[in-house]
Amino acid sequence: MSTTTVAAPDTVTQGPEAAPLWRRLLSVSTLEPLAALVLASVFFAIRTDTFFTPGNFSLIIQQVMVVGTLAIGQTLIILTAGIDLSNGAIMAFGTIVMTKLAVGGSVPPALAILIGILVCAGFGLANGLLVTRISLPPFIVTLGMLNIAFALTHIYSNEQTVSNLPRLLTVLGETFTVGATDVTYGSIVTIALFLIFAYVLGQTGWGRHVYATGNNPEAARLTGIATKRVLLSVYTVAGVIYGIAGLLLVARTSVGDPQAGQTDNLDSITAVVLGGTSLFGGRGAVLGTLIGALIVGIFRNGLQLMGVASIYQTLITGILVILAVTVDKLSRRGNR
Repeated sequence: MSTTTVAAPDTVTQGPEAAPLWRRLLSVSTLEPLAALVLASVFFAIRTDTFFTPGNFSLIIQQVMVVGTLAIGQTLIILTAGIDLSNGAIMAFGTIVMTKLAVGGSVPPALAILIGILVCAGFGLANGLLVTRISLPPFIVTLGMLNIAFALTHIYSNEQTVSNLPRLLTVLGETFTVGATDVTYGSIVTIALFLIFAYVLGQTGWGRHVYATGNNPEAARLTGIATKRVLLSVYTVAGVIYGIAGLLLVARTSVGDPQAGQTDNLDSITAVVLGGTSLFGGRGAVLGTLIGALIVGIFRNGLQLMGVASIYQTLITGILVILAVTVDKLSRRGNR
């Protein structure tokens, strides 16, 4: 009688995050976007006089801060072969919740922030439950949740921007000087989150299970991994990250804007894809996502400095995404 042997849970395939930091930065999946980042920087430095200035670097960092944070949650979901179209709308609703509660005066600002983040976590949990318990496709679930969060944002805000915020909600938008460059405290929070999740994905059992679930969910299940529980935790953690991104957005703009985040879902997906994470799941690195977010920020900033109309910036970004996905698809085909 034949028997089937499966690997123990600790032997599941690990992603590039499991390697030391220097090896992650020199891995093929990270080297390609890093090379694109360098080439783009050199190109815009040659074509414009103000690209390599402290003020412009500060602007790029501030622009990347929110989308980069959203992209961390998006990376977790895409690593499991899912996708989240609702993250920008969830973030926007979280900003309205925390700002309205804080400005109303009945809720302390710290508690208002916590409630806003928990609301975003609740949306992530709802996404995860629909994906795991009812087995709905992530694309459909998050598309529907996008519309729900968008509608709730406008209903709860009464289409009005919330201003005159307490300092606790805007303190992360304040800056300190490094050399001649102004750096926001929110940017430090974003970098810290990238480092935390680089460690979590590479050095913890949960991170290895995320990669295994995205790479081959059936094989992961046979090794004893509770794949549905992993997926549920991924969507919930992503929701928490969206809430933090909402706080960073409020800190940067000093208002709660119901119109915020409408294209941030696509920008976050762009950052993840350009950073080398496979849309087919199981392969990628959160540090690559940071590079991808910087590529998006540098391209948009550089094209703006060159006087290129915003519609062409969108066109070029779309072309970059298609090229990145094509390269990923061809590389997967070549590995078969």
